[in-house]
Amino acid sequence: MVQLGVYALGLFLANLRGAKAKDPLSLSQSDWDVFNATVGGRLGRGVPFARDCFNTAGPGVGPTAPGTECGSVQSKYADNGHATDPTGQTQWEICQKTNKGCLLDSNNPGNTSAYSPPAVCYQGSVSPYYVDIRDSNQVAQSFAFSKRTGVPLSIKNTGHDFLGRSSAPGTLSLWLNDGTQINYSAEFIPEGCKANYKGVPALTYGAGQDMDSLFLFAEQRNLTFIGGSWRTVGAAGGWAQGGGHSVLTNTYGLGADRVVQFKVVTPDGHPRIANACQNSDLFWALRGGGGGTFGVVLEVTSEVVPNVVPTVSFSWTLTPTPENLKAFLTILVENAVRWSQEGWGGYVYTPAGIIANPILNASQAAESLKPITDFFKTATDGAGGAAGSGGQGQWAEYSSFYPLFTAIVSGSGIPNPKNRAIASRLIPKSLFTTAESSTLVDAALQAINRSDGAASFYFATPFSYDVKKTQQGESSVTPAWRDAVWHALVDIEWSWDGGANQAKATYEKAGYAMDPLRKLTPGGGAYQNEADVYEPDVSQSFWGSNYPKLLAIKNKYDPDGLLDCWHCVGWKGKETPIASCYV
Repeated sequence: MVQLGVYALGLFLANLRGAKAKDPLSLSQSDWDVFNATVGGRLGRGVPFARDCFNTAGPGVGPTAPGTECGSVQSKYADNGHATDPTGQTQWEICQKTNKGCLLDSNNPGNTSAYSPPAVCYQGSVSPYYVDIRDSNQVAQSFAFSKRTGVPLSIKNTGHDFLGRSSAPGTLSLWLNDGTQINYSAEFIPEGCKANYKGVPALTYGAGQDMDSLFLFAEQRNLTFIGGSWRTVGAAGGWAQGGGHSVLTNTYGLGADRVVQFKVVTPDGHPRIANACQNSDLFWALRGGGGGTFGVVLEVTSEVVPNVVPTVSFSWTLTPTPENLKAFLTILVENAVRWSQEGWGGYVYTPAGIIANPILNASQAAESLKPITDFFKTATDGAGGAAGSGGQGQWAEYSSFYPLFTAIVSGSGIPNPKNRAIASRLIPKSLFTTAESSTLVDAALQAINRSDGAASFYFATPFSYDVKKTQQGESSVTPAWRDAVWHALVDIEWSWDGGANQAKATYEKAGYAMDPLRKLTPGGGAYQNEADVYEPDVSQSFWGSNYPKLLAIKNKYDPDGLLDCWHCVGWKGKETPIASCYV
């Protein structure tokens, strides 16, 4: 009750701070020209990605951005790499509440019915103005402009955000697109730390760097960067600041755990270095408190593994039936704790999956996974059996992490324009005991059935990683991460042209599908980056006992509430411009 009271008080105070939000389109051109001069001419108009395909545009929509001619947009509409470049494309281009936007058919971008008259291109949830950020002064000037004019801010790294926080209607977007910098230090010592601080192998990179660039840089130097499983996700943004899981998280920790230093501009306009030795409260908050909340991060230094990490992997496909699915889930649940202790990490989808191990050799891995391989063996032999004739498993060995990432883990990215509703839950060790295992299996089956097969179970928690032994110490992610064996989630799509009612129904369906697992974990947690947009008891779910401290740090560094985003620490609530497109 105390924690909820702190959350409510923070929301009340934030509402007072946010009372004077102003529509950026109400400012004069001279206002924007003056501001543009202060940011070195890096101000631009935020235009919906597919603007050029539409004959008619709604009020306030600017002209087509260079490089986004209709034919080019259509050919690259499902290309995740291309999708990160224009400011006008994010995972939440459309205003879901009004169903106004500028989308093409994500399954068939050439479908003319999406953009032919009477179709109209609306601004949707795309920020109408942006600054292409390259230095700390541009951030400071943007904060000063927001404070002076009342124009709200949003922050876009690469635009991957299932909760719609990387863009917002009626905001000035700070676009962190500079991906030029990656440096390696064999013995990095955070600035301001004493000589007795032991240097660690680390990569220092700019805010615009994505996973693929960092993985490749590390691979070429016989290093291993611990990062996420999607090529175009920005490593410095919400991924690391919100937690950041990986197929190797079980052994090497969350992305937030591995950060040893941030360079950040706080809303007072001051560039700061945050690490274990200076601005340590801000450092702690940035490592799990969520992106777009405490400041604008321009540079991150993350500890890396100073060698290549060979892995053994087992992947499978399974044509599910009620019988084989329950049998398979029972095997997973009954062995999950042991497998986590032995170093396994990966992704279990309803029809397929892959898990990999950076610790065991091939023979040890085969012995470890014998319950799974026995399940698939008869199917592989063509004799039916537990998995049925539709089941198949396959072993692979990789000399380093990058080939695993490239060949398997990264190969199934879903294009950004798709409409998706997600809900998730962190499943603690206690539910995997023999006495509780059947209860967990039943709840997992309910999640699968209620989501029409769109449920997954990730071995992607820091179960075997002791962050307390690191020099940077604890991070601010929910403590539920530390005892979790699974990160369970559902991921349900709705049609590209579905209206607000369909969006709302899909979100409700995702929450309904996750409810059986929520009921098994009262007071538990969810991963904030892959959570229900309408997560119940959000402060408890995302941060648990860390929330009051995070709120105090938020108010210390952002007393004017210049940074605000949906369900973030200290957010201002539903009656603000950034929340106007949520259903």
